Amino acid sequence: MTEPQLQHIVVGGAAAREGGPRCMAWWDWRSTQGRDDHVVVCVHGLSRQGRDFDTLARALQPHCRVVAVDVAGRGHSDWLADPMAYQVPTYVADLTALLLHLRAERPGVRIDWVGTSMGGLIGMGVAAQPPLAPARLVLNDVGPVVQWEALMRIGTYLGLDPTFDSEAAASDYLASISKGFGPHTPEQWRALSQPMLRRRDGRVHLHYDPAIAVPFKAMTQSVEMQALQAAVRAGEAALWDLYDAIAVPTLVLRGEDSDLLSMDTVKAMQQRGPRPRCVSFAGVGHAPTLVADDQVRTVLDFLLSP
Repeated sequence: MTEPQLQHIVVGGAAAREGGPRCMAWWDWRSTQGRDDHVVVCVHGLSRQGRDFDTLARALQPHCRVVAVDVAGRGHSDWLADPMAYQVPTYVADLTALLLHLRAERPGVRIDWVGTSMGGLIGMGVAAQPPLAPARLVLNDVGPVVQWEALMRIGTYLGLDPTFDSEAAASDYLASISKGFGPHTPEQWRALSQPMLRRRDGRVHLHYDPAIAVPFKAMTQSVEMQALQAAVRAGEAALWDLYDAIAVPTLVLRGEDSDLLSMDTVKAMQQRGPRPRCVSFAGVGHAPTLVADDQVRTVLDFLLSP
């Protein structure tokens, strides 16, 4: 198996904190069998980064090329000058630039999309636009309705910017806020944790801009409950509009114990828009990490079937 190459693409829109052209990073897993006419774009969750998809990418490598993105403010991508720009429209614009680059690089390429949580919301924004839509779409534990309890749970840790004496201590902290990921071996958890960390000034930090929490907290900490409820309803309506515009084969993955994607939402999704198939995984909450064999096989069967 080959290892991925870190690539960067210049994107427009929101400015970089350090000034100059803003770059988005992505990990390029070239197919071991030269099958670069098929690309799977993988996009991570709110506070994660592109190396979350290493296990899935290695399983896909014989069949296709995998592009795993570091969304703005995460991993090796530039941080934004305006924290309020850390929102889905910015990310959709950035990923649009990457999709256009991939299609210009190889006209006629087939592009599929695997999006976990936030990455699935970005995927919905892309898939709702026919010129950009992937051939197949995987929504990993996310839909047009996000449960309020999950937002409150995420808000307890997002943007706190903790620091640690060691990578082991940081890994233990990540495990404490990621119980929904389900069971992992020590080796699997180490592989998921190490890319999340960076050493600075003798301390270990998380590998994202703490300011990604600013728009999240602006929404969830509103003191005007009526205004907050109205904003939530408007946001859900907009997401349903996007979802209903999707016309490509879609697979929904769900952790059986997910607090973010309810079964009621899944049932509603199956009756409208792309009418996806849903696969649930026992012993997992939000969100499946696509590391376990059954999770990887489910995605491969969907993406590689005729």
